Amino acid sequence: MDIESRIKRRQRRDSSHRLVLDYEPLSPVHHIDEPNGRGPMMERLLDHLDSVFDGNLPPNAYVHGPAGSGKSAVITALFSCLDLLPTDDRSIIHTSTRAEPAISPAFIYVDVRETKSEFAFYHAILDSLSDDTVPEYGIGTDTLRSRLHDILGGRNNGAVIAVDHVDDADELDPEDLVDLFAGLPSNTSWLAIGRAPAEQSPLTEYTARSLAIEPYRKQTLVDVLMTRASDGLAQQSLTHSTARHIADWADGNAHDALSVLFVAAVNTEAADRTRITEHDVASAVDEIPDPCVSLGRVLALPKNRQAVLRELVEMDEAETASVTRTTEVISQRDAVDLSQGTVKRFLYEMAESGIVDRVKSERRNGQGRPPSRVEPRFPPTAFRQLYDLGS
Repeated sequence: MDIESRIKRRQRRDSSHRLVLDYEPLSPVHHIDEPNGRGPMMERLLDHLDSVFDGNLPPNAYVHGPAGSGKSAVITALFSCLDLLPTDDRSIIHTSTRAEPAISPAFIYVDVRETKSEFAFYHAILDSLSDDTVPEYGIGTDTLRSRLHDILGGRNNGAVIAVDHVDDADELDPEDLVDLFAGLPSNTSWLAIGRAPAEQSPLTEYTARSLAIEPYRKQTLVDVLMTRASDGLAQQSLTHSTARHIADWADGNAHDALSVLFVAAVNTEAADRTRITEHDVASAVDEIPDPCVSLGRVLALPKNRQAVLRELVEMDEAETASVTRTTEVISQRDAVDLSQGTVKRFLYEMAESGIVDRVKSERRNGQGRPPSRVEPRFPPTAFRQLYDLGS
């Protein structure tokens, strides 16, 4: 924890002895500036990017590892630092076709969970390069692509673009991504980040290198949990023993480990207690589906779909006995201004993409086909809290 974090921690301290001082450090979707225990991974990425320090672009690459192995945390932290190289060695980018000479390339991070179309993909890149706001309406994809080529054509060293969560691009399959990469200017290189092993990803046909990321080791994951707890919880509210219990269960998956800590903290705070116990952890573990969908993916959904899920996680067993009953209840809620048909379509679409599960309800009186109901594939308490906090 750095000096600024220590000062903020004391500023948050009050006489009420609250457990949670700040939810953000506890959040499974929050990335810290310096991820714990990922030094070797950082070095391997820097080895790949080493040519940029000589003014050259690195080759395309594919970074892969299991869920919760810290890929996004390291990539975002690394690209944030690289994008802060001395300004006298950097170009000031405008939306015109003219740019000053640059020594280092631009470093751009794109999350394809939030860029669900060709237009959105190029728009995100342009928005990162431009000092001015790039229009979202009244402009076509071809115009965006042309402007991108003009801007990067004015840079001596182009750009390195990290494209994250390529496995979670619900509306962009691998072939679509290949086409998007092919549409980039020639003075760009890309770094695709996903979970699929290199031999199973079609993207590796277009890369010169693949970098495998291993899951967190148990002690490293304990350190991650203790660091986050130190930043977000009252002192001595999480013991090393309890953190080790979480790490043992999570088996190297930082997302799931942090989800357990987050849920346990929310529930402990609601119970007006100031120490997370083994019972709190066990209750939180029971809430994590197997497999668990990334909360970042859920929170990247359009707001109207998130609103539907927000109502779903509040419903009781009778209200979720069937999809029909669920859609009736949700469509009547004031927070959801959607028709019953639209709600049902959203639920079916989210079931198809794996955000929720469709499961058969118990057969009633042994007559007819049993109805199906939907269950979230993410921890409801964590989503509810993050949604309400506006994350």
